[in-house]
Amino acid sequence: MARKILIVDDEPKIVTMVKSYLLKEGYEVITAFNGREALNSFYKEKPDLIVLDWMMPEMSGIEVLREIRKKSQIPIIMLTAKTEEVDKLIGFEFGVDDYVVKPFSLRELSARIKTILKRLEAKTINEEIVLTEGDLTLYPHKREVFLKGKPLDLTPTEFKLLEAFLKNPGKAYSRLELLEYAIGEAYEGYERTIDTHISNLRKKIEKDPANPEYIQTVFGIGYKLKPRGEKDENHG
Repeated sequence: MARKILIVDDEPKIVTMVKSYLLKEGYEVITAFNGREALNSFYKEKPDLIVLDWMMPEMSGIEVLREIRKKSQIPIIMLTAKTEEVDKLIGFEFGVDDYVVKPFSLRELSARIKTILKRLEAKTINEEIVLTEGDLTLYPHKREVFLKGKPLDLTPTEFKLLEAFLKNPGKAYSRLELLEYAIGEAYEGYERTIDTHISNLRKKIEKDPANPEYIQTVFGIGYKLKPRGEKDENHG
């Protein structure tokens, strides 16, 4: 599966140029033109790496970086146009994985991306997968779930349902899909049993189960896990 790269820059020409080059390199590319768009794309699209411009109006690249670092250690390459900015990147612990000075070579940027992704793959080969969203953390192989660092006592079905949601935040699952994921088979006529399991799961992870922040009803379809940062669509 192609690696997903998020490009963030307020200059459309740069975004178009980088996107075109990376698409030819075989990457999946998403774009944003300001800080708010960048954060929304980060939460919704779950990119593998971010190419982030330092100087942007309203919300700078550093502000975006700080927000992302509260949640994730996703690799970030910073684009900068000034030597003094490079000095700051080197001198302070901003959490930047690499930087490229404008004007830059597309070949050089691509090489930096490849190097970081290879390093990331090597680092994660032996690491256990950890699924997180907001205050929830789930360890699939250990079959453990934590809410704000405190362990949750979930039934096997509740665990499998939460695992499905955390693997694909924002994805709307039908009841049959959830039933199949939870027990391995989908029985027509039994899909409404999922409603009971969802109700019980909400009681364990939501502050107010009647107004859920995590697991939301998608009318006419089923349920989804609302990614943090996504605007409320008034799903109950």
